[in-house]
Amino acid sequence: MSVIIVMDGQGGGIGRAIIKRLRDVFGEDMEILALGTNSIATSQMMKAGANRGATGENAIVRTALEADMIIGPLAIIIADAMMGEVTPEMSKAIGSSKALKVLIPLTQERVEIMGLSVEPLPHLIDQAIDIIKGGKQDV
Repeated sequence: MSVIIVMDGQGGGIGRAIIKRLRDVFGEDMEILALGTNSIATSQMMKAGANRGATGENAIVRTALEADMIIGPLAIIIADAMMGEVTPEMSKAIGSSKALKVLIPLTQERVEIMGLSVEPLPHLIDQAIDIIKGGKQDV
């Protein structure tokens, strides 16, 4: 069974939407770990159907080693993003993980990514699901 990390911070709304959609598409065929930069984010993702959840830097750094895939907003690989909730150690652990990283190009940081069209969050999540479907057979 694939192990997928969904990481989010602040209110956990993006992570909650991702997990809900993962469950709609894959049911219980994958283990979803909710990793929040704060307890509110983790709680919201757990309510959406994650198997397990944890909060904070050490949980994120340690669990990134176990994952087959990591999905979340682009900000999870930017040190000090999400108003400082993403620590440099968190972003390093996610970026260094051997897991497939599926990053949704949403960020409040001063980062612009060229070549992307502006899409609403549900469309971006659907695109992420398509990538996961393609990568799931390799995991």
